[in-house]
Formats: sequence, structure tokens, C-alpha cells
Amino acid sequence: MCFDLDSEPPIPRISGAAVSHDDLVLESEDGNRFAAFRALPDGNVSTGVVILPDVRGLFRFYEELALRFAERGFAAVAFDYFGRTAGIDKRPDDWDYMPLVQQLTQGQVQADVGASVRDLRALGCSTIFTVGFCYGGSGSWAAAASGHGLAGAVGFYGRPSRMIELVPRLDAPILALQGGADQGIPHQDNVEFEQALRDAGKDFELIEFDGAPHSFFDRKQEEFRAASDDAWQRTLGFIQAHS
Repeated sequence: MCFDLDSEPPIPRISGAAVSHDDLVLESEDGNRFAAFRALPDGNVSTGVVILPDVRGLFRFYEELALRFAERGFAAVAFDYFGRTAGIDKRPDDWDYMPLVQQLTQGQVQADVGASVRDLRALGCSTIFTVGFCYGGSGSWAAAASGHGLAGAVGFYGRPSRMIELVPRLDAPILALQGGADQGIPHQDNVEFEQALRDAGKDFELIEFDGAPHSFFDRKQEEFRAASDDAWQRTLGFIQAHS
């Protein structure tokens, strides 16, 4: 997984922000019921964010991230990948997730993204973005090629190889936030991704943060705080620019 269980998003809390949150069970068009976490600001909302976790699925880091988005006025839904295989109940911290990741298909992930998008639209969100990490980073970019009607898609340290074939189908801008020292994602992979996006005439920005490893976006990774702060501001700026 990308983050330790005690990791937190490196984003300041906004003290006194009026937000609410709920544990949810959503249902995709294929009948899958899956766990999700929704955070809402007080009052009407027009912009929503669907959060795609890393390979471990929904846990505290992503619930906290949803709250940080809500504090800034966005509705946010973070969802779990494993409703089809592990059900909707909370899991122990040490559960064996990789066998279930290997069974998971991108079609299933996108079906669940679709259900999360519908949930946000039912709340009044007319503009929706995806934001994902690692496995969810490439899943977020793929969501922009999956007919969800997104305004944009942000991926933190996603693997370009997982979705590069979908580049011609992209119908929304994407933002790629990559670690320059990510041992699992070589620089050349990012170069090839950029070239494919450029050749297809897509609206994109790809940033490699010098010296930053995989999973740099973590409050515990104090030495990469500048990269985390920049990545967060770029994410907010991307949402504002395309809303």
C-alpha cells in the first residue's frame, strides 16, 4: 500500500469549518454494493470530488482527505474497491489485500466510480473531479476516459502503463503528480505518457517532483513537505480552473 495506517494527508485542517460526514453503502450498475465515506460542507455544493484510494482500499487517510476537501467547500466521496470480494464491513489493519487486488478489474473500478459520481450529482454537484493515489492515480486518469462526464482527473504517482492505451479516449483534462525519485515509476514512463498525451492533443499537465519518492504526499514525510504543499495547491488550482 502507499501509506502507513497512521499516515495523514499533509493538508492543514481549517478550524471551525462546518462539515458533516457519513459512512455510506453505494451500489454500482452491476449490482455491487460497496463501502464509501462522504464529507460535505455546510450549505449548497456545486463541485464534487471522487477519491480513488491506493491498493489497500478505503481507510482513514482517504476519509481524512475527504474531510479536507469538504473544509474547502467541495463535496467528496472516497470509496472502497472490494465490495465484490470482501463485502462492506470494516476490515482489520493487517488484512491480506493483494489477492483481491489481483482479481479487481478496471471495469469494476470504473463501475464504482460511476456510482460515486451519481451520488455526488444527486447532491447537486454539476462539476465533478476524480483524485487518486497509486493504483487509484492511474484509475483516476482512466476515469476521464470512461464516460463519467468528469470536469477533470488528478492522479498522484499513478502508473502510466495502466492507462496509456486509454489516452485517445480521454474527454477531460488530467493532472499527473509524480515523484521524481519513484523507484516503481521510471522517468521514462512519464516521458512516454507525456508524449502520448501530446500526440493525442489532450489537455494535461504532468509534474515530476525532484527527489520525491512514491507516496511523498504524507504528513510524516516532512522532508518532502514542499512537494506536498505544491501538489496540493496544484490540485486545488486544477479544480478551480476547470470548474
